[in-house]
This record gives sequence, C-alpha cells and structure tokens, in this order.
Amino acid sequence: MPADAVIPIVSQSQEGPNPDGSYKWNYESGNGIKAEEEGHVEGVGTDDEAMSAKGGFSYTGDDGQPISLTYVVDKNGFQPVGAHLPTTPEIPPLILKALEWSAAHPSKEDQENQK
Repeated sequence: MPADAVIPIVSQSQEGPNPDGSYKWNYESGNGIKAEEEGHVEGVGTDDEAMSAKGGFSYTGDDGQPISLTYVVDKNGFQPVGAHLPTTPEIPPLILKALEWSAAHPSKEDQENQK
C-alpha cells in the first residue's frame, strides 16, 4: 500500500467523557486494525481515587501474523497481555534452590537489617 494511501474508518463510536469520568470508544479501519477502550474512576472521593481502563487492539503484522493485545490500566500501571509479547524465562532449578536456601538461612547482617 502506498505511503500516501487513505485508509478509511469502517466503524467508530465514542461515549464520553461523562460527568462521572467514564468513557468508551472503539474503531475499525479499512486495513483491519481494530481498537477499543473503556474507563472509569475507581475509589471516587478517597485517597485511592484513580482512573482505570481496559481495552485492546488487533492488526496484521508485516509478516502476515495476527497481533492481538488486551490491557488493563489502573493504579498498578499498564498491564498488557498478548501472545506476541516476550516472557520472562523460568529460573533454572539450581538457582531456584539456592534462592530458597538463602531465604531459609538469612545471614546475621540480613537478620539485623530486618529489625
């Protein structure tokens, strides 16, 4: 597709922002990109008041593979989920065993720092 090609919006909707801070939007473009999000304020009037949202998007990658990502955004930050995202490798068994031993047998210095 040429860089200057116009990509149509096939569908789009938006609600809000509402007086209570909630909102919702979604769209789909002619090249297959889809996105949506909805959010609201949690803990209104408290010290823990924070915006919270959830949503997702999908598209076809340059290699032809479908990409799909969902997410939650709240006081704990941005939390994405998608099969294409890298994952942390498992801790090797010997390292895990050493960490468990260290936790069960703290040094005198570690014991003093916990006081």
